[in-house]
Amino acid sequence: MYRMDCVKVDTLMSGEIDCADFQRKLLQNRDKPAIINVNIGTTVKGAVDDLDLVIKTLEENGFKGRFYIHCDGALFGLMIPFVKKAPQVTFKKPIGSVSVSGHKFVGCPMPCGVQITRLEYINALSSNVEYLASRDATIMGSRNGHAPIFLWYTLNRKGYRGFQKEVQKCLRNAHYLKDRLKEAGIGAMLNELSSTVVFERPKDEVFVRRWQLACEGNICHVVVMPSVNIDKLDYFLNELVEKRATWYQDGISQPPCIARVVGFENCLCGRHK
Repeated sequence: MYRMDCVKVDTLMSGEIDCADFQRKLLQNRDKPAIINVNIGTTVKGAVDDLDLVIKTLEENGFKGRFYIHCDGALFGLMIPFVKKAPQVTFKKPIGSVSVSGHKFVGCPMPCGVQITRLEYINALSSNVEYLASRDATIMGSRNGHAPIFLWYTLNRKGYRGFQKEVQKCLRNAHYLKDRLKEAGIGAMLNELSSTVVFERPKDEVFVRRWQLACEGNICHVVVMPSVNIDKLDYFLNELVEKRATWYQDGISQPPCIARVVGFENCLCGRHK
């Protein structure tokens, strides 16, 4: 929208931002202030960027007071407050904004989200709309009035304890899925703070479509949400193991190597088993 130059920063194997590469990119662009998107749960691997290390890297390389950090917590932003040892995302740190989705973990029936930012930025973007008798801070000039009602209803119905239990259940079930996959000889990875399990891409596209698996290259993932219970995971695992045995029974076809994207320790292909 703003026609700004975008610089991509490399990631670690986990999917987190690589702060060594981030430092290199900052030093190559010292003449400009920096706008950084920090992920609180990346799309494919569910990785959580190290916010404190990002801030430290900026300040130690001459960008103190010359940066804006947006924390993208689309899915995991509403889960991370209930995860032990998770980094704190707070406005006590020099961040500019945080966003979370309402239609993901909360389960709102229509796509929506909440953006929390500092008042100074809202004032800079807001304008008085006379016929509405209010100030407008949106890009489009309007927004869905039903979405806040659904969010309010769900937050009040479940409460703090309800969300805490759902997060614990998701993390517990994600670990169960990862362990069962590895027991079956299928390479899999699960980041410590995530409920997104990454594993080898199934060979059969019909199977991929049937289970609505999101794939990228040789990997795919399952995002374990509150609606996913052990029975559903077992049903999926049993079908995957059964189908997989037929995909590679000729002895010629081999499961894909995923070491390059999930690490050697998480790959169970013929070379890394």
